[in-house]
Amino acid sequence: MEIALRSIVLDWLRADPALAATLNIVAEESPREAHAPWAGIVASASADWSTKTQTGREIRFAIELHLRGDDADTGAQLVGAVEQRLQALPAGQPDFRIVSMRFLRARTEARPRNARATLLEYRFRCLAD
Repeated sequence: MEIALRSIVLDWLRADPALAATLNIVAEESPREAHAPWAGIVASASADWSTKTQTGREIRFAIELHLRGDDADTGAQLVGAVEQRLQALPAGQPDFRIVSMRFLRARTEARPRNARATLLEYRFRCLAD
């Protein structure tokens, strides 16, 4: 379920017209040659979340947003757009159902040469169909 969910989230973010107009790329891991702004799923992990009758997983992953510039408001708007898009992800998926999705934490840092990065961490709990 972890790999499938990563793929679903990437496709879901890529399909958003507002994000597509803002981000140069939404990628698996860190793209080698991408110019900011871009987003990528940089880490994920899963653990058993099964019931007596269904296979389940708790899947955690982090999305990293890379921006350039002095204006923190641009980053805040982009973070909000990503959060809003993830909240709209349909629960029913081809082989499993997303039972819950929860934002866990965010971390933002300024980097050299006017770069900024924001890491958004989420937890999904899923049950197989």
